[in-house]
Amino acid sequence: MKRGLLIAGGALGGLGAVMAITPPQFSSTESLAIGGGAIAASTPSAVDSPTPVATKATGTTTKKATASKAATSAATVSAPATQSAAPQGVNGTFSGPSINVNYGNVQVQITVKDGKITDATALQAPSGRNDRWTNMALPILKKQTLAAQSANIQGASGASYTSYGWYTSLQGALAKAGL
Repeated sequence: MKRGLLIAGGALGGLGAVMAITPPQFSSTESLAIGGGAIAASTPSAVDSPTPVATKATGTTTKKATASKAATSAATVSAPATQSAAPQGVNGTFSGPSINVNYGNVQVQITVKDGKITDATALQAPSGRNDRWTNMALPILKKQTLAAQSANIQGASGASYTSYGWYTSLQGALAKAGL
């Protein structure tokens, strides 16, 4: 019995401490950043409804006066900017930065023709004892890059560090190309 009270008291005390540090925000505007774009959502704090203001008794009848609360809440949702089509005149070879991952450096080079990625190669990739994983991952990452025509790739299972390096270097190469 004493243990149960101690456990319940400790749980409530811990919950109280957490709530004191970070109290919940039930009726506020929340902002959520997803993939670089921000989505703002607003919860209405008041609704239009008649609210009793005062009661007045006269003789045997009771009258209620009501007032309408006209609270407006503007819910603004900022939509992410639509991406325009890639510039048609972009041609050339663009290299991303060399990214140091735990097993070596990864650097991607893309070839662009008429605004489309036509080739993606690794100028640098982890080697040595990790060569097996690198040789498995590079064709997968190249295929994903050519299919997505952007840095929106899934990565290769079993080669997460190499996939992260490819993704980061690819973003740099795409930025240099203006895509």
